[in-house]
Amino acid sequence: METTVGNHIVYDPRGVVEAEAVAISARVKKLAGLRLAVLDNTKWNANKLLRRTMAKLDERFGFQVVNYYCKESFSKYAAEELLSEISADNDIAITAIAD
Repeated sequence: METTVGNHIVYDPRGVVEAEAVAISARVKKLAGLRLAVLDNTKWNANKLLRRTMAKLDERFGFQVVNYYCKESFSKYAAEELLSEISADNDIAITAIAD
């Protein structure tokens, strides 16, 4: 994107982001008995943080099942197939970034 300021052309490197507005999902009333998805983004310490968090949450709330998934790479979006699987097989999901 460029703008003219006086006799100078100024380039703005931020660009323009276009995104579709999506409604936020309704909050669940209770966690006990739900199917929890854990999405590891493959950052170096995310695995440690997520495994400890899911263990503590499961101990406290008692999930029906905890399903653990990994993205291909922290620098890429999760594949549509992976997101579809997570959505179909789970009630709630958590993820984290930890370096």
